[in-house]
Formats: sequence, C-alpha cells, structure tokens
Amino acid sequence: MKLLTFKYNGKTQVGFLENDRVYTIEKYSNMVELINNATAEELSSFKADGNGIPYADIEKCAPIPNPAQDIICLGVNYAAHAEESARFKKELYDKNAQYPVYFSKRVDEAVADGGFIESHSDMVDSLDYESELAVIIKGDVKNVSEEDAHKYVFGYTILNDVSARNVQTRHKQWYFGKSLSGFCPMGPYIVTADEIAYPPKLDIRSRINGELRQDSNTSLLLFGIDYVISELSRGMTIKSGSIISMGTPAGVGMGFTPPKFLKAGDKVECEIEKIGVLTNIVK
Repeated sequence: MKLLTFKYNGKTQVGFLENDRVYTIEKYSNMVELINNATAEELSSFKADGNGIPYADIEKCAPIPNPAQDIICLGVNYAAHAEESARFKKELYDKNAQYPVYFSKRVDEAVADGGFIESHSDMVDSLDYESELAVIIKGDVKNVSEEDAHKYVFGYTILNDVSARNVQTRHKQWYFGKSLSGFCPMGPYIVTADEIAYPPKLDIRSRINGELRQDSNTSLLLFGIDYVISELSRGMTIKSGSIISMGTPAGVGMGFTPPKFLKAGDKVECEIEKIGVLTNIVK
C-alpha cells in the first residue's frame, strides 16, 4: 500500500494511493498517528470506494511532514561512496571499518515531492544531493535482536539527504551542514513493508537535469537494516514513527572531478525501485 499525506480543499489529510486516485483515511489525523495505531489487518481493510480524489488534484506533502525527532542517518554506508567521500576530503579510506557512522538530521518541515530545495547561496557554495532509502519504524524499539528487527519496519520512502559540503567540512561534523531549512525532501509516499521483499534489494538512482548520477542497489549496504535497528536499540529506544535513512551510493556531486554541485534551477530526481521517484527543484 502507498500511504501519503496531502492537502485538499485546504485540509491536511492522510490517505492511500490506488490507480492514480487518493482515498482519505479519515480515522487518522496524521501519518505518525496512523503508524502508531493502525494494525496490518486494518490497513488491508482499506479499499477504494469510488470516491477517490485524482492524484493530480491534491497538494502533495512529505509523508511525515514534521518528524517528531531528528532523522537518524547513516554516513558512508556504501563502499563506493565511502571511497569518493575520502577522496573529496583528502583522507585515507578505511576499508575495514567495523562500525557504522551515525548522525542526525534536523528537520523543521520535510519538503514534498515537487517542492523546492533551498540553495542557501549566501552561505553554501557546494550544495549536494544524496538519494537514500529511508526506513519507517513502527512500535518503540528497545533491545531487539537482528533476527527480530524486521518486525519493526512499517515501510519505506525516498529521502534526499541534501548536504552543504562546505558547512559540513568547516564544522568537522555533519549536523549543521545536513540540517539547513529545506534540506530534507522526502516522498512521494510510504510503501508499506508487505509490498517489498525483505531485506530490500532495490535499484537506487539519482538524476540531475536528466543526467544519471547515482546508480546502485540497496543490497550493497555495508550495514543492513537488521544490524542498524538492533545496534541502535541496544543503547536507546527508537520511537515509533522514527525515520532511519540508510545512506547513499556513489555518484554524489562531490565525487566527480571537478565536483558537480547543484545550482539554482536544477531538477533533482531520486528514484528507488518499487517506491517511486522524488523530484525537486533547487531554488
């Protein structure tokens, strides 16, 4: 099932998409409330009733427009991206890293499919894109084993981890350079976990103005979903409705020689097989 948040006639609603029509789920006022409370049986009971809204007529929102907590992100979680990142920073690539790199991304409001990426040109000279598979968590997760981690996966969406490389480098950590306003396009919807074989082995790509930049598969994650959920849950409670973004493959702007950073007017498309395409314009 494809679940989405949208506006229609001035009202923000949640619903599901079927055959290019959107059907409102009136029981829930927002997506996190639905994630927290809707059972699999209830989700399977939602049926198109003939009163759907044409998809073209809605105003799209990010599936979770205002995450309750910072998004949990993984850095350098594909080997080829780890290599290009090390080249850009003029560092030695550690092929034997034993632990994942975690950081958080502050999001005041996530950007919808079709929305604008703020360039922040007054302070950013190296605006970059990162197409990522984002995992949506259902249920509070604490001390879960790798074998049971998949039970807490509600579904998946696409996240563009927009990054200001000069800010990221200047501050010697990633939080500020990843968290500027308008730096979190997400969507276009959540695809529930039952729609995708586990663990996901999905083609993941990005295109800038139609040019293919990233082209990989989520089977190449260095640290998979089971490992990440289990490890994090040993030291913290991952709250229901949390978003974990699993990292980006090679082909980001900083990986080219010379770098291919974003500029105003660029069209950025992040695509993941079986989920869809997230399209945004740099403003």
